[in-house]
Amino acid sequence: MPSTLVHVAIGGLVGAALLTTDFDARAVAVVLAATAVPDLDAFAGIVLPGAHRSLLHGFLFPAVVGLLLWVDTVRPASMLRGRFGDRGVRVAWVSLAAMVFGGILPDLFTNGVNVFYPVVDAFYTVDGRLLLSDQRGLVQTFVELQPPEPSRQSTPQPSTKTVHYSTPVDPSPGKEPKDVERIAPVIQAGWELMLVLVSTAVVSFRLWDARRR
Repeated sequence: MPSTLVHVAIGGLVGAALLTTDFDARAVAVVLAATAVPDLDAFAGIVLPGAHRSLLHGFLFPAVVGLLLWVDTVRPASMLRGRFGDRGVRVAWVSLAAMVFGGILPDLFTNGVNVFYPVVDAFYTVDGRLLLSDQRGLVQTFVELQPPEPSRQSTPQPSTKTVHYSTPVDPSPGKEPKDVERIAPVIQAGWELMLVLVSTAVVSFRLWDARRR
């Protein structure tokens, strides 16, 4: 499960790529904060079982935010543009992109998220392999092209009733004992460390370049 630090690292790369001439410390801070927003549903898990990876990780949440942004920014009297100008509009859309690409998709491609919550209560994970074999040709396992096996057809889809992701706020389902260990993941794999280092270097360079200009 990618940590919030890893999510923010991806958000930093999205900001560095899309903010263009509007890139500065304040703009990238907004983008990084937006990237971390989906992980706030861990706090909701205390009172709403299964809320983490559901409440703010589903596609409905960014879709609603995107719709509100679009409705505001297409109007001649846009509140966002009126207060922050075209720069504010760009930062808002880049923040939304960072939230989706950095805050939600990494979880979807690892342990899974409740994609259509609350309309449909079911967790999905995008996982598989893509390879080229000299004997089997192009092989991919991301999309199942064969009917599921009978044994798999009877397996219920994971939902908020059966899935719980451990967080420092809510380590286990139900009430925890006083001595429960609360673990906050930071770096859990070599590729995560590499990603954080690359993002730090890219964002730092962009900040230096923005000040120099």
